[in-house]
Amino acid sequence: MPLLRAADIEKHYPGVRALAGVTFEVEAGEVHALIGENGAGKSTLIKIITGAVTPDAGTLSLDGELLVDHNPQTAKARGIAAIYQQPALFGTLTVAENLALGLEGAGLWRRVDWRERRRRAQELLDRVGARIDPDALAGSLSMPEQQLVEIARALGAKARVLILDEPTACLPEGEVERLFALLAELKAAGVGLIYISHRLDELAQLADRVTVLRDGQYVTTRAMSQVDKPELIRLMVGRELSGESNAPARPAGAPLLQLSGLGCAVNGVHDVDLTIRRGEILGLAGLVGSGRTELARILFGLTPADAGTMAWDGQPVRLETPAQAMAQGIAYVPEDRRRHGVVGPLSVTANTALTVLDRLAKGGLVDARREEDLAVDLGQRLDLRAASIHTTVGTLSGGNQQKVALARWLAAEPELFIVDEPTQGIDVGAKSEIHRILGDLAAAGKAVLVVSSDMPEVLAVSDRVAVMREGTVVGTLARGEATQERILALALGGAEVVG
Repeated sequence: MPLLRAADIEKHYPGVRALAGVTFEVEAGEVHALIGENGAGKSTLIKIITGAVTPDAGTLSLDGELLVDHNPQTAKARGIAAIYQQPALFGTLTVAENLALGLEGAGLWRRVDWRERRRRAQELLDRVGARIDPDALAGSLSMPEQQLVEIARALGAKARVLILDEPTACLPEGEVERLFALLAELKAAGVGLIYISHRLDELAQLADRVTVLRDGQYVTTRAMSQVDKPELIRLMVGRELSGESNAPARPAGAPLLQLSGLGCAVNGVHDVDLTIRRGEILGLAGLVGSGRTELARILFGLTPADAGTMAWDGQPVRLETPAQAMAQGIAYVPEDRRRHGVVGPLSVTANTALTVLDRLAKGGLVDARREEDLAVDLGQRLDLRAASIHTTVGTLSGGNQQKVALARWLAAEPELFIVDEPTQGIDVGAKSEIHRILGDLAAAGKAVLVVSSDMPEVLAVSDRVAVMREGTVVGTLARGEATQERILALALGGAEVVG
């Protein structure tokens, strides 16, 4: 009998099938790897196991007992814990206080035994080999140190099922070996470990079994000893998926933005050499945490580069603020359109005009007629589906919100469009329309940088594909060379894939 079993799990969101009949189980004393491309359904499955998301169908059981009324509190009480790539510590509390959360009994009049709290914290930190002061503020710790505190907290909770999501992404090599030794101890103690990682080389060293998800569906479960890296890549990608680009042939234009040795210590980007040309769509691929969005933020001046050089039309340029990037002719449609791409409470008209208010103003007041004419024109160009230009953007579908986000930048007539996850959470019809819009921009001589986790999308729209791994560009593929397998091989560390 498995320790934990998720059976026939289904989860749907508007326009998205996150999971379709997925079954997954982990044994006591086993390291079970869970892998798949971005968007394969791993995160949704983990959220269901930890009680953060309720499935539409399917069951969860622990030691054969069906779990009902499953939520984060009951999951924790049952010994199910998760350690995520981005630690969830309270930065203004000490390490000891963070470790105490959920481990100490509650009570309105309970007196805190500070000496015992520090002693217990030190004991847990020692167990994971962390040289961290229990009285240090969590916010002052490095990312690897915060990750070790998270692991220490899970140990203190005596987890029976421990989920680790990209646990080595932020750890230096010495800390990785220490983590693996700790996981071996937990495995020997009978803990069931679910290990999520894009670093496939780790799995051969660590995992007993591996389960592959693809497009929200279960693909296979294999003994780790029976598969190698190229086989795992093929299973993750799927033979039935086309590696051919649907983008029309476009002649290469002149270089618009050239990056040489570009880096930013704050967000982990380093040594990026890349050229973005006029009249092309350059796809930027890579796994979560590879540095794609971080590079986009550098180019828009949100986190300025502190190393390397940039040249615009052959002339040196520095982009230290979004205002400078906009003045240079750069537009940026961010990944989270609801929070940063559009202003939900405002109308279509108001959102469309945000980047060009100075052009629409007369005597310090915005000319309402010109503002409305602009919204009507761009709405027609983008085939925006809204009751009127006065409709509140927050009430529109995801695809139409994305069109509004594009419209506000089209109004500014930039030379370089940076679009991060342009069709995330968007239905198939809207996705096709947005791809058409991006193609039209390139055909008009604009440069377009598309950052996407969706490899079929990258292949469908791109003239070239640059692949990032661990904060730098590790390869660039021409349209005829790019396939999903080749992109994934580069993203995972240069695995050789045959066929």
